Amino acid sequence: MRIAFTGSHRVGKTTLAEEIAESLPDHEFIIEPYLQLEEEGYLFSEIPTLEDYIEQFNFSVELLQNSDDKVIFDRCPLDLLAYIYAVGKKKNISALYEEMTTAIDEIDLLVFVPIEKVDVIFCQGFDLPNLRQKVNDILEEWIGDFSNEILEVSGTLEDRKKQVLDKLTNMKK
Repeated sequence: MRIAFTGSHRVGKTTLAEEIAESLPDHEFIIEPYLQLEEEGYLFSEIPTLEDYIEQFNFSVELLQNSDDKVIFDRCPLDLLAYIYAVGKKKNISALYEEMTTAIDEIDLLVFVPIEKVDVIFCQGFDLPNLRQKVNDILEEWIGDFSNEILEVSGTLEDRKKQVLDKLTNMKK
């Protein structure tokens, strides 16, 4: 099963994805493109630019296209395109949206981790809270456009983990 986590930054997405990876040891855990590119020597701007997000998007699409069947993605092309859209409003993203949609079709379960109404994770000024909210709003608008199994999680880490594991159990039936 291919599972991808999507959401803005500082919502608990990575922590949840790592917890699920521990519960599914037969699945490969793929860290987010930012960290992989950084390990490969890509130099990001202190505050990521449109070009930085496009690089991550392309890398994410490639990761998805070249992955096995049992994999957990800490981030996927959907959220990276939301960042591209949020920082580059004047950029025509229709071709990228189409590419993202094709890539997303390969995902069996898309787990959306939104900003909670009572925000459970403190976001400081250097965490770009306005960008975080913009990306969250874009994802909330786009998430219903896909035919994938989609799960929006909420609550504590344990609540979220249970929601994902219950969904996976129900999907196997």
